[in-house]
Amino acid sequence: MLTITTPTPPEPLTRTPLTSTQKTQRSLLRVGLVQHRWHEDEQELRAELDEGIATAARLGAQVVFLPELTLSRYPAFVEGGANPGRQAEDLLTGPTFIFAAKAAAEHGIPVHASLYERDDRENGESYDDGLGFNTAILVAPSGRLLARTRKLHIPVTAGYYEDTYFRGGPAADPYPVHTALGDVKLGLPTCWDEWFPEVARAYSLGGAEVLVYPTAIGSEPDFPKFDTQPLWQQVIVGNGIANGTFMVVPNRHGNEGLITFYGSSFISDPYGRILVQAPRDESAVLVADLDLQQREDWLALFPFLTTRRPDTYGRLIEPVDHASPLGKA
Repeated sequence: MLTITTPTPPEPLTRTPLTSTQKTQRSLLRVGLVQHRWHEDEQELRAELDEGIATAARLGAQVVFLPELTLSRYPAFVEGGANPGRQAEDLLTGPTFIFAAKAAAEHGIPVHASLYERDDRENGESYDDGLGFNTAILVAPSGRLLARTRKLHIPVTAGYYEDTYFRGGPAADPYPVHTALGDVKLGLPTCWDEWFPEVARAYSLGGAEVLVYPTAIGSEPDFPKFDTQPLWQQVIVGNGIANGTFMVVPNRHGNEGLITFYGSSFISDPYGRILVQAPRDESAVLVADLDLQQREDWLALFPFLTTRRPDTYGRLIEPVDHASPLGKA
């Protein structure tokens, strides 16, 4: 498995001697990311993920992040049909949590993963739609669930019929900021969420420093000549710049039928610099040191959060108008 590291973060472009002496210097956060492909043989799949987690831990990663629907073949290249939730798993007793907990215990660091979660109730509400949730989790070496965040935005396009498998996460506490890694403020949205500027802004307003987007994205079945990889990367990096956040984006690679996933997992900083990136078509481990103080440095120079005009943003919270998909005057 390919290993790519950035042991020293690039210089903070907006830190001055005056401001640096006024701040309490924070330790660097070393993060690991595993890019993998799905294997029909479950033992091969787990072995590849185990190898990646072990490599990241051996290189000193304090946490490791894995792609969307970590142990599953991507299901949504076809519509879900009746009762698609039969493929879902229980959060705390299913194979994904058990795998993440075992790996976290073995390597002594928290492990992040993603699963198709079976749950027919949420905040007292019952569902009979046959769907489940697309859920990101972070598990401690002790086996304790440190964080859980459900995917909010659900794609509906050809080859990505996720609305026939997943219901969107709840509107109650939709953007939880977790402090599960000491004083690090972490957000765990998922894949399609990464395209929405409102998501990164909401997390940034909540103080998030690092956003992790477990992802499964690749080719477009109806437009096979259209490579969305550059657009995908640019929008995530741009959202990080606009909100002063590090972006950690683990994707899968390989062909799973109608879709060829294009890998290209990466980690970027608040200045929009790509710290480390995987290839499109190879399993890889990425390890990078994050200088978390750079968030404050950047937002002190470009104070996006404090110069906003929320009094002008009323249209953003109007109900979705499906009759005007391109907007209206």
